[in-house]
Amino acid sequence: MKAAIVGGSGYTGGELLRLLLGHPEVEVTQVTSDAMAGRPVGRAHPNLRKATSLAFVPRSALVPADVTFVATPHGESRTFVPELLATGGLVIDLSADFRLKDPAQYARYYHVAHPRPDLLAASVLGLPELHREALRTTSLIAVPGCIATATILALRPLAAAGWLGDRTVVVDAKSGSSASGRDAGPAGQHAERSGAMRAYAPAGHRHTAEIEQETGARVALSCHAVEAVRGVLATVHAFVDRPVDDKELWRTYRAAYGAEPFVRIVHETDGLHREPEPKILAGTNFCDLGFASDPADGRVVALGALDNLGKGAAGNAVQCLNVRAGWPETTGLEFLGLHPV
Repeated sequence: MKAAIVGGSGYTGGELLRLLLGHPEVEVTQVTSDAMAGRPVGRAHPNLRKATSLAFVPRSALVPADVTFVATPHGESRTFVPELLATGGLVIDLSADFRLKDPAQYARYYHVAHPRPDLLAASVLGLPELHREALRTTSLIAVPGCIATATILALRPLAAAGWLGDRTVVVDAKSGSSASGRDAGPAGQHAERSGAMRAYAPAGHRHTAEIEQETGARVALSCHAVEAVRGVLATVHAFVDRPVDDKELWRTYRAAYGAEPFVRIVHETDGLHREPEPKILAGTNFCDLGFASDPADGRVVALGALDNLGKGAAGNAVQCLNVRAGWPETTGLEFLGLHPV
């Protein structure tokens, strides 16, 4: 399958290219970047030196491919994805432009009316754990955000069990600096980021809409920037309508994810890594989930950890491609991570 990457000079685009260069069923034919047109892709992604002879091309030079990955900033892809779809290929969009089904929610969180609400209805959210069958036939896949992915996978079993009632779920999410992208602005400078534990979105983060859409829960999300390059840890505080112990949580999470190739349940009684830890997931497509029961407060704490560039973005996009193409779901995603790192 011939693949193109639009917006390939950013961190997500580089991770996509790294994964696809090692994918046995994919040939990357073009990588676009208007700012770096004509330069080798290794200029932006030094880890890919000698791995490919590709150079960036402007988006105006893009030619139709079997699959086009879009890794542009939010707000851009909604203007040109319809043109890509018209060529008949598969589009996998890693921005937020087609994730939400409700146009009113899109306008609320992105402060503009969506120009193609029909494509919001037609797109499939790129979480194989939830939408595997729909992914097999769609032409437009919208990969969810990194914090949204970790939170949805952690929270969904609790919501599906009917334990939440109408209670608000509180989510505390922490993310590394690469989640802000290559052009993060002054907040991403080393002098500002080093040593930081910054609440950059105490309320109103756009991933709230994705989480509520996919879980049916009412969510209060707060997001923090921490000193790490890769990684997301979402801590979900769910107040349940009856006591739930660890045995029942094990059964619930195993029933939801026991057959999933990229979801691991991590809840140990001893050792250094008793609960999910983003650090050991760098470069992988795993989402590790954990939990703890707090009967005194009627609370279940669920944890979701992942690499924001892996299962939170590029890895998940490749997993969606594998599902759509009918290949083994783990193809090109076999890296197990490193320890220690």
